[in-house]
Amino acid sequence: MSIFDFAAGTDPAVAETGAVCSRKACRAGASWQLLWNNPKIHTPERRKIWLACSEHRDWLEDYLQTRGLWKETLPLDAVSGDGTEQDS
Repeated sequence: MSIFDFAAGTDPAVAETGAVCSRKACRAGASWQLLWNNPKIHTPERRKIWLACSEHRDWLEDYLQTRGLWKETLPLDAVSGDGTEQDS
């Protein structure tokens, strides 16, 4: 846990697991994986991951869908296959 987590009011349990929502300035625990890729720079099978809390899941999905990047949304506890990497 860093000093920034204290300032943001991050729950220590969430900070230790590292599963924090990818929405800017959100420090809530994530419960969803949004899988996406940019077809201009990634191979079709590659998946990048944004994590989302329940509050920001729809916003992040809409952001990716509008840009043609979204592929699928899975619960965080779902096992991801090879070729995925988490982005924040």
